[in-house]
Amino acid sequence: MIKASFEALHTSNRQSFLARKFDEWAYDSPYHFHPEYELTCITKGTGKRYMGSHMEDFVAGDLVLIGPNLPHCWKLEPASEQEAGAIVIQFTADFLGPDFFDKPELKEIRKLFKRAGSGIRFKGHTQNAVNKSLNSLINDEGNFNRMLGLLNILQQLSLSDEYTLLDQSQSIAERTPAEQERINPIFAYLVDNFRGQVSLDEAAGVANMTPNAFCKYFKKITRKTFIETIIEYRMNYATQQLVQTDRSIAEIAFDSGFGDVSHFFKTFKNKMHLSPLNYRKKFMRELDAAEARA
Repeated sequence: MIKASFEALHTSNRQSFLARKFDEWAYDSPYHFHPEYELTCITKGTGKRYMGSHMEDFVAGDLVLIGPNLPHCWKLEPASEQEAGAIVIQFTADFLGPDFFDKPELKEIRKLFKRAGSGIRFKGHTQNAVNKSLNSLINDEGNFNRMLGLLNILQQLSLSDEYTLLDQSQSIAERTPAEQERINPIFAYLVDNFRGQVSLDEAAGVANMTPNAFCKYFKKITRKTFIETIIEYRMNYATQQLVQTDRSIAEIAFDSGFGDVSHFFKTFKNKMHLSPLNYRKKFMRELDAAEARA
């Protein structure tokens, strides 16, 4: 079982922050965290993005800013047979000096850093413009130009209202370091196991708690029960499979972690107010209509 792992990042003597390109091997990273901010642009690939207690689909162009110690990972879906890549910028809050961002001219960036504790996904014009800037930054061999490029990107992001907070409850972001050390491995366990057999006893063991104490603790931290969170992960995955594949309903139900097809139908209808088959048909009709208008 993989636990949320700490990632130690090291800059060179010639750089105050990390700017790197990754291919598909980067998506093999486990659910992990680090004290640096991270700005990630997905250049190729589709799948699931896990951030704190939040799970969401991602596609090429995905642009996300992550705050310090917020656990995260990207998983390709399907895991093979697709090209994948990303541009990743990682930096500390004091990468330009301990008081640099305290300057009045940078107050909007300070606000951006605070929001990043929940994880921020950017969209629209901001997403397109910043992704182009990231491509220019990563291909620029001048360290000074890279530094100026990053500052310009941060300022542009800080002034944008084209964004969504991912972990809106901030259930992970608001935790103390000690609480994060306990809750992060639990979500790592869920990320790795929600499509299979999830054991309350194993999850409680990860947190070094009794099952009863663990259930109370989990709801206090996340504002959801452990079972509700498992169902949410499974439903999210099943919904993606319904609209992105032509697999049978039964196959999707079992692959998403539901051990019984009738239970999957009931759960899906209660949450989505449509049967899985009608949900797929409705999506395809809306997709055809959108393509006809284009």
